[in-house]
Amino acid sequence: MYKLFTSESVTEGHPDKICDQISDAVLDAHLAIEPNSRVACETYVTTGLVVIGGEVTTSKEAKSKIDVADIARRVINDIGYNDSEYKFDAVSCGIINVMHSQSGDISRGVVTGGAGDQGMMFGYACDQTEEYMPLPIALAHRLTRRLAEVRKMKNSPMPYLRPDGKSQVTIAYHDSGKVTVDTVVISTQHDPEPKGMAEKKWQAKIAADVKKYVISKVISAKLLTKDTKYYINPTGRFEIGGPHGDTGLTGRKIIVDTYGGYAPHGGGAFSGKDPSKVDRSAAYAARYLAKNIVAAGLANECMIQLAYAIGVAEPVSVLVDTKGTGKYVSDEQMSEIVKKVMDLTPGGITKHLKLRRPIFEKTAAYGHFGRNEPNFTWEKLDLVKSLQREAK
Repeated sequence: MYKLFTSESVTEGHPDKICDQISDAVLDAHLAIEPNSRVACETYVTTGLVVIGGEVTTSKEAKSKIDVADIARRVINDIGYNDSEYKFDAVSCGIINVMHSQSGDISRGVVTGGAGDQGMMFGYACDQTEEYMPLPIALAHRLTRRLAEVRKMKNSPMPYLRPDGKSQVTIAYHDSGKVTVDTVVISTQHDPEPKGMAEKKWQAKIAADVKKYVISKVISAKLLTKDTKYYINPTGRFEIGGPHGDTGLTGRKIIVDTYGGYAPHGGGAFSGKDPSKVDRSAAYAARYLAKNIVAAGLANECMIQLAYAIGVAEPVSVLVDTKGTGKYVSDEQMSEIVKKVMDLTPGGITKHLKLRRPIFEKTAAYGHFGRNEPNFTWEKLDLVKSLQREAK
């Protein structure tokens, strides 16, 4: 017997991810000039149009130097929307900027070190993969990242790829402990079929190329079986995509951004928000603590919940749940230990993880967690010894 679990990912060219990347690029631009900037940036995209709104409190220098439209065009071009045939491209799209200052009612609670809003945030880690992430989302991200890599290659074997794309991976967890891939779904935007080639033949070539240059490169053959199912462009065509195919909005891929549904989510998006917004900073802290607990050998799996009240610095609750896999101490004791090893106020988290830096644009595609990036301080394992010392 076995149970199935599925997670999805999307490429950097997905409409929602375009928005996340623009919002985080705007955030980074402000932090680069004024590290204490308070930013909440939202982006909307559709055919030929980008709308950027939200609240910003920053220095006069930052206001005078930052051109939001230029930032958006640079991001769109970097992603690969540089052809007018896509009906959305960096050069010709219209850009509307309607950002304004942060509400004074919110600001009065934040300037004293309080949380920028109420809410609950979750962090998670497990020993299924070397990056301490659930296998379904780890593989789904590898597939979408590989799609983008192949598309951007010089002399790409798949020169017909366009920026938009999605993946979905279903993992079978067998009672014996064995783990296999049950289903792989990939939808990738593409050019129209060459003149004289039938659509069915064109899609067959795309499917064969996806298996050869994408799937086989990132999913171990040990995980694939003769019964693994593949669905590649299952509608039969994916020529129209990007913001021309679907509108995009910041914060609409929060499950892709985190654990692929394998762990809870508090509901608050990350992109476009500076670290005074605990939606982002506390979620990073919770992941950091959970990952270090598992890496320290104190549990095979760990979920952490943090909760805050607006304008109040200390969390109103801290929960550690090791799903019955904890060792040496109880979950209740571990909840007290994490408060000892890390200051969980917004200011404490920001200082510990060095979040007042322009590091966030890179987080906005292919997941915020489980990535070995130098500036992703929440992925470091530098609390392992402290946790072991407190627990043992």
